[in-house]
Amino acid sequence: MIADDIEAVQQALADAELDGWLFCVFQQNDPVSLELLGLIGEHLVTRRCYYLVPAHGEPRKLVHRLEPAMLDALPGSTSAYLTWREHRAQFHELVSSCNTLACQYSPDNQLPTVSRLDAGTADLLRACGVELASSAELIQQFAAVWDDDQLASHQRASTALHEIVLAAFDRVADTLRTGASINEYQIQSFILESFERRGLHSEGHPIVGVNEHSADPHFATQAEGSSPIQQGDFLLIDLWAKELHPRSIYGDITWCAVCAASPAERHQEIFDIVARARDAAFQLVDSRYPSHDIRGYEVDNAARGIIESEGYGASYIHRTGHSIGISDHGQGANMDDLETHDERRLRAMTGFSIEPGIYLPGEFGVRSEIDVVLLADRAEISGGEAQQRLLTLLA
Repeated sequence: MIADDIEAVQQALADAELDGWLFCVFQQNDPVSLELLGLIGEHLVTRRCYYLVPAHGEPRKLVHRLEPAMLDALPGSTSAYLTWREHRAQFHELVSSCNTLACQYSPDNQLPTVSRLDAGTADLLRACGVELASSAELIQQFAAVWDDDQLASHQRASTALHEIVLAAFDRVADTLRTGASINEYQIQSFILESFERRGLHSEGHPIVGVNEHSADPHFATQAEGSSPIQQGDFLLIDLWAKELHPRSIYGDITWCAVCAASPAERHQEIFDIVARARDAAFQLVDSRYPSHDIRGYEVDNAARGIIESEGYGASYIHRTGHSIGISDHGQGANMDDLETHDERRLRAMTGFSIEPGIYLPGEFGVRSEIDVVLLADRAEISGGEAQQRLLTLLA
């Protein structure tokens, strides 16, 4: 919550030569502001409210008279409005001393996770003579960085996920050896039951994809139409979860296996390329951190270059990785030069996935996903080693 970091925020604003950071909240419009202002959960923001942290001086709040206590947990003076005319006048007063304000804004919507400010409020700010600046790097510093307890929660979650995914593959192998039947949905249910037993929570269900389903990066495993898992099949499992307390941090991994004593040549070829791409991305981070800056797009390019050099660039249809936080997709830099050109610098005490993939529609897809944590002095793969070989479930 930003209330604990006002002095640090003001120092960051001064360093960036910005007059302030403006948070604009209405309903669920801006997850960044909701998180940093402590409005996630029971708070129902039905009227527009604003919080301005200036580079110097006391923070200022503007709230609606129907919800006068909305920002009471935050320091600063409070003004209130009721009518639209009062809103316009009070808003102008709120920002009148600022020439340049950081907002949840990304020029040309280059970073969608940052670009939450609506066009109408942007118009209103410009009409008040305010120049908009992106809060992208501020968000990294104050919403993406973990504390020691959060780091520990991530490490525990990631370790548990490695154990659960191997247990899921064992469940498939044991079933196939007996000649009984099993399908994608049953393995998904096994994973979800494992989450519950271990006190883990997930904002989405794990992906269990066999053969052509593994070629869909966002395949939705469901009871109806779930494919059987049979001998000779290729199987991908992607699972993500965190501990139950609100500030805990997600883990997120993907492993692959073949339901056979040895992989088909085609399966092995594609897995080896993806694993090399994953390792190239991590090696870039590991070789340059912490002595040199690393940008998100550079990590993407390191992995993408390997896959493109093998002729599968067109089959690599998603970014290399995403920030990880209290939501599985966090508020920090993504490893991305495909969907966006993410120039944000990777920061200490943040985490992200590296998950290159090759997806061959109608055949199968390989993704190998690790979680990387940037400690003060080194980069570390969390929870266990990266998958080094394609698992063979009937060996």
